[in-house]
Amino acid sequence: MRLVILGAPGAGKGTQAQILAADFGIPHVATGVIFRHNVDTETPLGLRAKAYMDRGELVPDEVVIGMVTERLSETDAGRGFILDGFPRTVPQAEALEIFLQERDTPLDVVVRLEVPEEELLARLEARRELEHRTDDDSEVIRKRLVEYRSKTAPLVTFYSERGLLRDVQAVGTVEDVTARTKQLLADLDPV
Repeated sequence: MRLVILGAPGAGKGTQAQILAADFGIPHVATGVIFRHNVDTETPLGLRAKAYMDRGELVPDEVVIGMVTERLSETDAGRGFILDGFPRTVPQAEALEIFLQERDTPLDVVVRLEVPEEELLARLEARRELEHRTDDDSEVIRKRLVEYRSKTAPLVTFYSERGLLRDVQAVGTVEDVTARTKQLLADLDPV
């Protein structure tokens, strides 16, 4: 199974990706982990990314795409993967599509975790309190949600046009959301 999980900050992408990856025996490929690994081990892509980050600039798509496609080329991703945090832009989605087409291994589905904004704000505030995360203060949270909506809207269209996008209501317990997601995946009968 090859799938992408989309969702706003606080929607539960990482949690659901970890659970599903363990259940399906495929890797959970999270861009944050890939970035840290490449920067910490000073790979050529990591050094390029670090140079941009040190200047306070966004890492260009080509570097992000390079890191993700290198990870997806590893043996453990041959049976499938769950992407969390990638793609974030249409150019990244197009690059992923080309990469997978070249290997004759297209995506099976893109799952969008849907959560009302007031619920997202409550979750992120709770996470900030619990984990003492400075990136979850209320002003930063609102900016991240605006950015997510502006960048994700084109991705929703991109994947809808390809017949890949499926929504899962992600309100309720983790177990409830997992059950809904697994039911959706079972209904699709991915190869």
